[in-house]
Parts: sequence; C-alpha cells; structure tokens
Amino acid sequence: MSYEWGDPMRKGIQHGLRKAGDFISALVFSGLTVTFGLPVGTAPAGEVEPALKVGDVLDSSNWELARDLLPPEILRHYKEGQYRNRIVDYPPGTMQWERSFNEATRQNANKLAVDERGTIVDKETGKQPPFYFGVPFPDIDPNDPDAAVKIIWNQFLAYWVLGDMHNRTLVVMLGPAGIDRQFIGDAWFKFWDGQIPKYRLENTLNLMSQFVGNAVEPADLQGTATLTWRYRDPTKRDSVWAYVPALRRVRAVSPANRSDGYLGSDFSGDDGFFFDGKPEDFTWKLVGKQDALRIVDPESIGGQLPVQPIPGGGFVGLTDRNPPTVGYRTPGWTGVSWAPTDAGLARRPMWIIEATPRDRYYLYGRMQMWIDAEDWRGAWNRKFSWGGEPVQVFQMLVSKNHPTGGDDPEWITVGTQVWACAENVKLNRATLGGMRPYPAAAFQRRVPTNRAIFDPAALGRLGK
Repeated sequence: MSYEWGDPMRKGIQHGLRKAGDFISALVFSGLTVTFGLPVGTAPAGEVEPALKVGDVLDSSNWELARDLLPPEILRHYKEGQYRNRIVDYPPGTMQWERSFNEATRQNANKLAVDERGTIVDKETGKQPPFYFGVPFPDIDPNDPDAAVKIIWNQFLAYWVLGDMHNRTLVVMLGPAGIDRQFIGDAWFKFWDGQIPKYRLENTLNLMSQFVGNAVEPADLQGTATLTWRYRDPTKRDSVWAYVPALRRVRAVSPANRSDGYLGSDFSGDDGFFFDGKPEDFTWKLVGKQDALRIVDPESIGGQLPVQPIPGGGFVGLTDRNPPTVGYRTPGWTGVSWAPTDAGLARRPMWIIEATPRDRYYLYGRMQMWIDAEDWRGAWNRKFSWGGEPVQVFQMLVSKNHPTGGDDPEWITVGTQVWACAENVKLNRATLGGMRPYPAAAFQRRVPTNRAIFDPAALGRLGK
C-alpha cells in the first residue's frame, strides 16, 4: 500500500450563532491517494511476514506490523507510544439486526439504486421511495461508479435503525497532557427513516431526521441550544435554528457551517455519529477495500451484554461498568490524554471512500472515510484542507448489537464504554464526546420522544 500526498469568523450576532453550532456530533487527511499492491498481510514470494494475532498488544515495540492496517496519523500514535491496545477478535458474521431489517435488506438488493444526485431511488420508477429501511445496498460492486455514495447510505441506515435517542454526555477538549475545557450537553435525536415497524410514525413533513442539543454546564454555556431538521427532499437544505442566551432570541441560521467547530471544540455538525453530512452535498469516490484495524469495545463484541429496558419505553445503550476509557482518566498512563486505553483493536474488512464537498466554503477539501464492510459503522474519517494538508481525523469506537430476548427480539447496540474522538493533527489536540458525565446520565435508545421538543418555538424554553 503506498501513499501520495497530492479559514474568519463573522462578527456580532452571526459570530455567536456560529459558535452555537450543531451539537449533533458532541453529544455523542490533503489529497491522499491510496493505491493497492499486495493484499494486506501478504508477503512477497519467499518471505515470511509476521502478523498481529488476537491477544497481541500493538504498541511502540511492534507498530510496524500495523503499517498497512491503520491510517498513518493513527499508526504514528502507536509508533510513538501514545496509543496502546490489545488485538481482539471481531470476526465477520457476528453483527445481527431484527428479522424485519434483514428481510428489507434482502429486498433492497434488487430494488434500489441512486440517481445523479446520489439520492436513493426505486430502480423501476426512478423516484425516491416513501420510506428507507434496511441496508439499501448490501452488495457493493467495486466497479460501480456509484459504489462510494451507496456505502455512505448504508452507514446511515445501519445507524438510524437504532431509533430515537436521548443522551446526556460529557464533551472534553484536551491537550496532549490533559483537560483544557469541558461541558455537559443534552441531545435528542429523532430518525424518521430506517425504523422497524413498531416505531414508525406518519411523516407529514417529509423529514429524514431531527436533532436538538442543549448545553447544561458550565454556566457560561448553559442554555445554548440548536435544532436541526433534515428533509428527505435532496434539493432542500437543512433547517437550522439556534438559541444563544445572551441574545434571548431563537434565530434561523444557515446550514452551511456544519463543518465548523463549535464552542471551542474540534467537533462539527457533520461529524454526527461518524459522518452526518447530506450525501447529495458531496461528490463521492471509491478508493478501495482492504482489511484494517478499528477501535472496538472488547466486552461488547466478545460476549452478550444485558439489554436493560427503560420504564415507559426504550433501552439503556451503555452499561454501568464505566471504565476509565481514556488516557487522562487512567492512572499511570503516559500516552496522549485522549488515547482509548480500555478499547481493543479488531481486524475488519473495510471500504475506503472519499467525499469532496460541492460547497467551496466547506472547511475541508476532502474527507477519506474508512467504513466497516459488514456492520457499516465508521472507523476513521481523515480530513484534509483544500490545499491537500491533513488537518483532522475523526475516530470512532464501535459496540455490537445485543438481543432484548424472546423469539423475535429487538437488537440494541449496547457497550461498556463510548469513545468518539475528533483529533486536530495540526494543533496536537483533540475533543472527546459520548462519555457519561456521571454514572446515571441518560444513554437511551429507541426511547419515546416528545415531538414538541423539535418545534423551533420551544427552543428558547429549552435553552433557559
């Protein structure tokens, strides 16, 4: 595998609104061209290549064994002793979904396509289906010119099926040695597409998703709130509203700043649960497919975790084990403060795709995403400036779906830890999101949500 290495804030009110941003990613490199030679793990004839095995620890002593399995920005952390993780087993074929989801996936294989915009359409009619459900494109052909955008749609639908969510999370801004600043935020997500039959509602506004986020601590950020509506219409831009306490008004804001960091962090709205940009706003390119390492929750992928129901509906998506998870919480840790100290590394088949924004004012000129070829969850999102320089890498830990019980169970993603990291490789800092601020903090899946909370008129009341 070889590599070829081929921003002012507005003033006044607009400045304040832009800093409010879109909480979607928190509450949870460069014109790099990759060319493939020998398959990963294959040595030239006559040579014996050592390989990482389950149980090995990847660190500064053996980092070279992962040279073709990790992005270079991540590999450097292992080389320099900044990350250290054990290799664990997460074999293909172990990810499971509901029976209805699997059946829809099988039907989608022969029914769906994408149009010239990159929108999912029915093959026969050429029109957008009234509802998306199941993995839309389970069989990816690497020779298909639309393969990359199909992969990103798979990533969306495999996540949306988890249903409506409410999270109260800690967002931590870190330098290499420790915390610079942190805040606590509440986030509610509503997904109109992708739901199993039990959770579907009439979609009179033709929405794809809704999101509202609100900072609850510290005092200088408390009450800052944002609301986003995303429409199914590929030609219709997101509607975004913000409430900034100093202004005491709800204001509609431009959706064009979803790549910008907010509240001093390196998270952006388009990070979301890995990537949450509107597919039609980008052009897409398939780089290739290869085995690669990704960050995982060893206890989630290695056994069965209990799925705890919530009184009134929904399930808890995070156990109460709450390990240290990251470097700055781990006694004796000498690597970077944001390192995923309790996570494992699993070898998985991955698609690598690139997205180029159609908007020349987008912060990044190119993004390269490494996405699991079976569970469709993102691992690494490498971001490059318009001049081709690597500037950030978004990193995501994955957990597995677990059954609720019964003959036809629901399957809920449950983990013992959460780690989402936006690392600014230029400034040697990172922002972490998703961790509980305290043991009883909400981390809820398929939870009933009050639709009134997604009304722009309610945003000011939420922010007070």
